[in-house]
Amino acid sequence: MLSTITHNKYDEMVKHHTPESKTPSNILKAFVCGGGICIIGELIKDLIGTTGLQKEVVDSFTTIIMIGLGAALTALNIYQIIGKFAGAGSIVPITGFANSIVSPAMEFKSEGLVTGTGAKMFIIAGPVLVYGISAAIVVGLIKLLILSLFY
Repeated sequence: MLSTITHNKYDEMVKHHTPESKTPSNILKAFVCGGGICIIGELIKDLIGTTGLQKEVVDSFTTIIMIGLGAALTALNIYQIIGKFAGAGSIVPITGFANSIVSPAMEFKSEGLVTGTGAKMFIIAGPVLVYGISAAIVVGLIKLLILSLFY
């Protein structure tokens, strides 16, 4: 038999089982970790830049290396540890994007290359791409409208 719970009783149960917020420490950990990942990216960029390659090539190689590092750390189950510690600080940089693609691919590999890895690879990154690209288009159209009105 189902019992009915009053709204107040439900609120009490939620408050009792909800852990205390650690927002300040979570913000600090996210900032330090995300900043650390970005510093590593800048160090790699500076190192590649000493080779005399053009800026666009240096930027491309840096991006490729950071994505590779994110994918490798995910495959070694290290990125999950970083993510548990840093939260959003590990998701925001490009290594977090690599993690969001590699994690589902690894998780569903037992279902096969097409129906597992291929189908589930963008399960997390897909919505980010869709809404990110959509937002970029909307902002671009707004900028075009504003520029056409004033120039």
